[in-house]
Amino acid sequence: MPPSTATPVTIIICLSFLPLLTYLFYIHHLKRISKPLPPPTRITNLFIYPIKSCHGISISSTTLLPTGLDLDRQWMWVTYPDHKFLTIRNFSKMTLIRPSYDASTDTLTITAPAPNSMDEKLEFEIPAHPSQKWLEENTEMVRATVWSAVTPAYSYPTTLTGPFNEFFGKEVRLVYKPPVSDSPRPLAGNGQKKYLGRDASTCFADLMPVLVGSEKSIAELNERLRKAEDISIDVRRFRPNILVEGIEAWDEDRWKSVLIASTSKSESWWRRKLRTGGVVLDVVARCARCRVPNVDPETADEHKRQPWDMLMKYRIVDPGITFKPCFGMLCVPRGNGGSIEVGMRVEVMEVTESHRYVVGM
Repeated sequence: MPPSTATPVTIIICLSFLPLLTYLFYIHHLKRISKPLPPPTRITNLFIYPIKSCHGISISSTTLLPTGLDLDRQWMWVTYPDHKFLTIRNFSKMTLIRPSYDASTDTLTITAPAPNSMDEKLEFEIPAHPSQKWLEENTEMVRATVWSAVTPAYSYPTTLTGPFNEFFGKEVRLVYKPPVSDSPRPLAGNGQKKYLGRDASTCFADLMPVLVGSEKSIAELNERLRKAEDISIDVRRFRPNILVEGIEAWDEDRWKSVLIASTSKSESWWRRKLRTGGVVLDVVARCARCRVPNVDPETADEHKRQPWDMLMKYRIVDPGITFKPCFGMLCVPRGNGGSIEVGMRVEVMEVTESHRYVVGM
């Protein structure tokens, strides 16, 4: 066998291809072990709940702020004088308190049935986006408690809210927390900086700024409920902010980040990645549910069993919270948010099999 005639130049040329071959092998291996991303879906409805635990409003478009959807859970009823939050969990009739928004006057009107009359109602109006000057002249600063967190808030005078004492059967106050505040309410649980990688806050939501729900998932749950008890429920019982059409039932369990944007179907993936428009949500955790969805938001009637019993049978799916079922995904907006509307595309950018709920309330 003749001696090798390989020259240093030949060896150098061969070695120069080594990084490329390594990269191609890595990409091939990554494609084999990675699950494909689901196809895009779209927003089918948007909901805001201006007052925590009260009736929601269906809207076609809004601004997504770092703290959540504009006007969402920026107000809250509290006890007096200790200013602890009131919730539908303990008083289901709170869902009969209905805020409505008039964009022409930028006003919220809050109504509720009068306790002792079928024909009368309680009602007052407040600015939907009060200025700092208005707040200083018409409210007082208090410290309100949401679960274990204490946060500064503006308390409205009883000249406005006094009639609602009879509705609640106790003395109450309405408080407000603006989305931009010198004293933000930091996120707890999976929204803590050590998990999220950045500081983030919300107003009066239980945990995270945004809750995303899927039509496919509520349809699958309703199919089970119809077979078991011949009933079905409205997704509004779960109080989502963003409702998407969905791809498959419960596929959202594995979403890690999503892009909301008005992109055309013909736009390439890499162009969508480079484009500066759109809003990105970090999907930080599954939403562990209490019994609130048992309450019909239209009547305040509470079902003794459903959907809680059905969810407990098959939706205890998170290793971090094994005593509660899950429905919907808790999300945190990246950056400054942006405008969103019904019909926008929702594209899953990342998925994960490692979601683990961190108790934070």
